[in-house]
Amino acid sequence: MTPDFIRQALSQVRYPGFSRDIVSFGLIKDIVCESTQTTVRIEVQTRDPKVPEQIFQDCHTVLDPLPDVGTVKIEIDVKEPAAAGGLAGTVGKSSIPGVKRIIAVASGKGGVGKSTVAANLAVALASTGAKVGLCDCDLYGPSVAQMFGTVERPMANEQDEIIPIRAHGIQLMSMGFLLDGSSPVVVRGPMATRYTQQFLRQVAWDDLDYLILDLPPGTGDIQLTIVQTVSVDGAVIVTTPQEVALIDARKGVAMFAKVNVPILGLIENMAWFECDAGKRYHIFGDGGGVREAQTINVPLLGQIPINIATRERGDSGAPVALLSPAENKVSAAFHELAARVRNALPVSQS
Repeated sequence: MTPDFIRQALSQVRYPGFSRDIVSFGLIKDIVCESTQTTVRIEVQTRDPKVPEQIFQDCHTVLDPLPDVGTVKIEIDVKEPAAAGGLAGTVGKSSIPGVKRIIAVASGKGGVGKSTVAANLAVALASTGAKVGLCDCDLYGPSVAQMFGTVERPMANEQDEIIPIRAHGIQLMSMGFLLDGSSPVVVRGPMATRYTQQFLRQVAWDDLDYLILDLPPGTGDIQLTIVQTVSVDGAVIVTTPQEVALIDARKGVAMFAKVNVPILGLIENMAWFECDAGKRYHIFGDGGGVREAQTINVPLLGQIPINIATRERGDSGAPVALLSPAENKVSAAFHELAARVRNALPVSQS
């Protein structure tokens, strides 16, 4: 029995709530193999007592049946997360050069209009005079190029950094700028993680007040890479009112709580459709986001109606938030949302 063999066996143990294992997270600090005993020392930064308990049980489940392992001793050192700490403190988080504040826009599932919200939130923030960037982190379904009406290819500067595309006053980066419209992204997990890190680290963002990260739906490796790599100032969760979407929104909130990223609040998208006569139709249910925000004790940042202009302008490359809030109710909702997001951000320590 060797430490390498034990380490390989422990790669079957997942960090509670995630698909990634404790070995790849770097939680294993020492393994000692003696004739009658195997000792594994693990270090975890968390405030959730269930996390080390689950890891302890899962390690014994994997190691106890192994031949010649002797008595298995699992020592878990639980530490208090740093103020801006990550899942386990194993990946150093830092700010992105040229960016003051980072806001993640996430959803537990696809189809809730997360990218539409991210695009219009960026436009609404920029309308206040702030310098805003939008990074489309959804490698498999990039939509920012379409929503901002540009197929321009990005260039590189002398430092071999990608120069973001600019449209409607927003600095943009998306896999959609690097591919032809019909070309799929066919990469496995490690390569997807590498591309994501390049988008975060090798883009020459120009003195941004806010960088919006449009995350892919779900709670997988790309999301983990982002929240472990950079210090996200806050996350907003996008959902629609029906229960099938709210179930997954809860998972998104739980993920960010586990990795110590502040939840700025919940956004209920497609909250209703209002006809020309002024009557509201709650197509996806009435008030689900309001009730969910109360249940999980996070602010409800906004309820965004659905209308034809939102779809038309998203398809044509001119987000609806570019319209005057006085003339378009959805634009008004996005501008109100931007104000609430700004107010919900933690006070900067710089």
